[in-house]
Amino acid sequence: MRLRALLAAFAAASSLALAAPAAAQETLRIRLNADIRSTDPGVNRDANTDGIVWHVVEGLVALRADASVAPMLAERVEVSEDGRTYTFPLRQGVRFHNGQPLTSADVAFAMQRYMRRETNWRCRPDLDSAVTRITAVETPDERTVVIRLEQPSALFLTMLARPDCGQTGIWHRDSLNADGSWRAPVGTGPFRLGEWRRGQFVELTRFEGYAALPGTPDGLAGNKAPMVERVRFTVIPDDAAARAALLAGNIDILPDARSRDLPELRQRPGISVHSAASMDLQVLLMQTRDPLLQDVRMRRAIALALDVPELVRAVSEGTSRPSRAPIPVSSSFFTPAMAEVPARDVAQARRLAAEAGYRGQRLRIVTTRRYEAFYEIAVLVQDMLRDAGIESELEVLEWATQLDRYTRGDYQMMAFGFSARLDPSLSFEMFTGPKATQPRKAWDDPEVQAMLDQTMRETDPARRRATFEAMHRRLLEEVPIVALYSSVTHGVTPRHVQGFGSWAVDAPRAWGVRIQR
Repeated sequence: MRLRALLAAFAAASSLALAAPAAAQETLRIRLNADIRSTDPGVNRDANTDGIVWHVVEGLVALRADASVAPMLAERVEVSEDGRTYTFPLRQGVRFHNGQPLTSADVAFAMQRYMRRETNWRCRPDLDSAVTRITAVETPDERTVVIRLEQPSALFLTMLARPDCGQTGIWHRDSLNADGSWRAPVGTGPFRLGEWRRGQFVELTRFEGYAALPGTPDGLAGNKAPMVERVRFTVIPDDAAARAALLAGNIDILPDARSRDLPELRQRPGISVHSAASMDLQVLLMQTRDPLLQDVRMRRAIALALDVPELVRAVSEGTSRPSRAPIPVSSSFFTPAMAEVPARDVAQARRLAAEAGYRGQRLRIVTTRRYEAFYEIAVLVQDMLRDAGIESELEVLEWATQLDRYTRGDYQMMAFGFSARLDPSLSFEMFTGPKATQPRKAWDDPEVQAMLDQTMRETDPARRRATFEAMHRRLLEEVPIVALYSSVTHGVTPRHVQGFGSWAVDAPRAWGVRIQR
């Protein structure tokens, strides 16, 4: 199957636009494939928004490169014997971008806003649930924060550190307008928010008063000292235009090069390619409340119609490993039982579709051109379904519109991707839950939810692993989603950029990066 031939049959390529050269050499210029949604941590967000925000705000804890949790604004973390009280002594010498010192009152103020329902913080439901519920945030003195939980939680610190939660970033109250609405982040991070010119660029400036930790950078933790005066994230939606901008010297970092461009880029003198296995997940979502797709036989028919290894090979140019498991292959919780990829069976797919009452009606697959992989997945799914007699059409949306439709659960099928979830419970949680209160959830099964809740309480790795295997088997039976693969991130830099590296969370980090002309 020739992916490029299929793509040529659809809409024409979008117009190209090269980034304008930055005004000063001390500006590190990084490609951004689309504009951010806001600057409010964990609120009205997507992966690009998270990647900008983590340069500006920091949380009590942060994720290391190996997905473990490290202190960040906290000097250390103390946990009570019963697992319900977490004490965070704050680091000395930390200041906000407005020069004010970090205090426990600032942490409490930010946490109170996060936990208010009207804030619509991405992770409030996770920290106000039957599994993990914050009951109090206390400030016994200026340098100590105490957070109390209703019951022990294996994931509390990981939830605080999650990038999609905005790292539960702590910001000064000057970040708000007088009426309490969000204005702009006044954080403690290595860079301050400079100019945001919508649709063009987001510029950050070095925070001269940044209190860096000793040692070296480590994921979103460790030493995050800024080495350049400015960072400009330049919006270049088209991948070919972004590659051209790098080769023309108009950007310094292409953090998300296409797999198909790598052989040619590696041959270029002075060009370095930085590859890292990601822990994201590319999927085909199915709306189980849809009149047709509510029949599990139809969902199984769709899954059987797909040649997942061929699809993944074509989309990733052979760089990613096909997997029907939501837990990344690189995770220590990925087991041999999860490694098998069910074989394609077009004849069985036809039989099941007929039994489910399918009579040739067109299914709609929502996708976007913002992420090349999403569009290519949709094109290939459409082609493979046709082989099984299942007709479909693509609904190509702007990314913001697709994300809104996903959040509302307003789709029949959707080619989609989830950013890295660095604990296996969170790998399942990103699509599992009650649709009545969280319409974005794809898998609404109370029994599975109970299993998931148990993994969030259980601390024994063997017991957690066994439960994840059981959930995986059930996922293959019920098919609310078809998991496809975790991507490999390829960052590309010219020789004058030093210190950059790709990592499991596929958004770039600008701290520790130097320009050496």
